[in-house]
Amino acid sequence: MAAKSETRDFLWFLAKLGLFVLILRSFIISPFNIPSESMQPRLLIGDYLLVSKWNYGYSKYSITGRGLLGAIFSSKGDEARPPSDTSSHRLFGSLPQRGDVVVFKAPPNQKNDYIKRVIGLPGDMIAVRGGTVYLNGAAIPKQKVADLVIPVTPNMTDAAAREGAASPCYRPDFEEAAPGGGKQCRYPQYRETLPGGKSYNVLDLVPDGAADDRDTVLVPEGKLFMMGDNRDRSADSRFPAVDGGGIGLVPQENLVGKAMISVFSTDGSANWLLPWTWVSAARWSRIGEGF
Repeated sequence: MAAKSETRDFLWFLAKLGLFVLILRSFIISPFNIPSESMQPRLLIGDYLLVSKWNYGYSKYSITGRGLLGAIFSSKGDEARPPSDTSSHRLFGSLPQRGDVVVFKAPPNQKNDYIKRVIGLPGDMIAVRGGTVYLNGAAIPKQKVADLVIPVTPNMTDAAAREGAASPCYRPDFEEAAPGGGKQCRYPQYRETLPGGKSYNVLDLVPDGAADDRDTVLVPEGKLFMMGDNRDRSADSRFPAVDGGGIGLVPQENLVGKAMISVFSTDGSANWLLPWTWVSAARWSRIGEGF
């Protein structure tokens, strides 16, 4: 009987732990890791961050595991609202602010988690001309700042190999010898400032690239215009939503949460069988950075 009681208590503990984790990740906070370079310079491959879930309310896309809770959110009031009214698909929903870095389920399949910066809100007109973003007819100020210089790391080399890129620095002309040995990437960097005062750095790697000139788009109700900070390496709202391509305008209900703080970062050199490399691979200076 004692053994059965211990087993029952242990299973009950696991059930409570699972429920706690589900509630925590669905309604409060969730981890997210960076697999690409679309948000450089703020985010690098190998960064891990926490995403807060409460800022924009809750929908079936922000609920971990979906299941019953997701079904409740997806069915709540569907009959009473027009299909275009995606903002009302969220419980306690609220709009992000321009400049927020957010995680969302990306169109067209609504399955993959993306992280981008909010540039346009419902009613905004967004255009890109010569690499400069125009918000409601006015250019977002873009000032040249010091180049971004980052060491070439194993996770960058692995990503370049997967993509068939000529260099881990995107193009060989951005690659140079590092002072202490090895290689580093040097990228032209700019500072953008939104009308509300939010400032952030962006990269513009390809003058007159395909992403540098886009026609004016009016952001409809319930949608958001997203852009990556690495402007020439981000499939975002400048391009139509197609599998393996752009994401188009993102429904507000697709929001998962707001990027809050970086909690860990690794350069990809760790060997899981050699615990001491877990420490040497960590990029300690990136831990604790907010948004």
